[in-house]
Amino acid sequence: MRTRIMGVTLAGCTALVLSLTPAHAAADPGRQTLAAGDGWASEGAGTKGGAAADAAHTHTVRTWAEFRAALAPGDGAPRLIRVVGTLDATEGGCAAFEADGYDFDRYLADYDPAVWGHETPVSGPQEDLRAASAQAQARAVKVYVPARTTIVGVGRNAGITGGSLQIQNVDDVIVRNLTVESPLDCFPQWDPTDGATGAWNSEYDAMVVYGSTHVWIDHNTFTDGRYPDSSLPRYFGEIYQQHDGELDIVRGANHVTASWNVFADHDKTLMIGNSDGAAATDAGKLKVTLHHNLFTGVVERAPRVRFGQVDAYNNHYVVKKDQVPAYAYSFGVGIESRLYAEKNAFTLPEGVAAGKILKKWKEAPLTAVDNRVNGRPADLIAAHNALNPDNPLRSGAGWTPGLRTRVDDARAVPAIVGARAGAGKVC
Repeated sequence: MRTRIMGVTLAGCTALVLSLTPAHAAADPGRQTLAAGDGWASEGAGTKGGAAADAAHTHTVRTWAEFRAALAPGDGAPRLIRVVGTLDATEGGCAAFEADGYDFDRYLADYDPAVWGHETPVSGPQEDLRAASAQAQARAVKVYVPARTTIVGVGRNAGITGGSLQIQNVDDVIVRNLTVESPLDCFPQWDPTDGATGAWNSEYDAMVVYGSTHVWIDHNTFTDGRYPDSSLPRYFGEIYQQHDGELDIVRGANHVTASWNVFADHDKTLMIGNSDGAAATDAGKLKVTLHHNLFTGVVERAPRVRFGQVDAYNNHYVVKKDQVPAYAYSFGVGIESRLYAEKNAFTLPEGVAAGKILKKWKEAPLTAVDNRVNGRPADLIAAHNALNPDNPLRSGAGWTPGLRTRVDDARAVPAIVGARAGAGKVC
């Protein structure tokens, strides 16, 4: 069956390919480069990753160990890594990382607020052993992606569980067609001083772009998968939080395009700029394009922005009915940010007002035009200001995006993004 919406034929990848940019037209996704003009990552020399890798620098991996070996430091030549199946970074389970003497039951007994209180951060033998265990997990699950590298999943079922991709201080990286299950922190730290009642804090984002430039993240699915927050236990009255972010773009990262991805069923999802005090590294950088992504069942940070010029267009944001009490916001407006949000679609259930889509953290102007909520035109800034009259947002980001290859009418976005976004849908 074929459905026509706004002149675009939605009949699977084959039908859509004719209307897409050259970046989507090549037969081999691993050899594709980012099309000219496709978001901030196309700035300057653009993003080619490892598309030009020769046979000696082309690897097919089926295990986490093979993947780590393929990412080992080399001669700087373009590198292409094809992922077959699901790579499991924690197949030995949490016990494989535990330091001798670490005992979670003992940890709970030692730092129970009834015993320890809420005034002082935890310390002592069990906290030291927890930290040592966490370091062992970090060494096992974090991998560092070299410059001039493409990582691409093969087929519809390629992915990574338990691992954290670190794209750190390099240039020219492409990651495509992977289902990435958020890593599960085996050893969250209890912080009794975090808020009025304390909190469990976790590590390991699924993917981090840290100080890197020209990065294209395309057609991936980011999800909590087997371990949604609803499945996590509670200790000391607080959720035992074992997830961090799905994608963070931080520490002077610049010229990044994230396109056609799915971000699903997660809390703190996508952060651009990690600190209000990072002007020395972040001012003038964090230029990120987000287009044709699906954010579904996420609570907040889709994205939260500090400092950056972020172009967010043609994304679909779906708040699920069971999220009504938990949903916080989609766009977080932070210090010195310049967000440009255009022609996005929002599907909100009864009980979630359009005024919640934006959240103001610090004074910063933004542009929000031609967006739709439940199919109807919506002025997101006016809706926010009506709901928050004592903390209004200012309109006018002060810049206009130019690096775009296709912009769809917001009415068509839910169908187009639903048909094309996510792993297994690369043409």
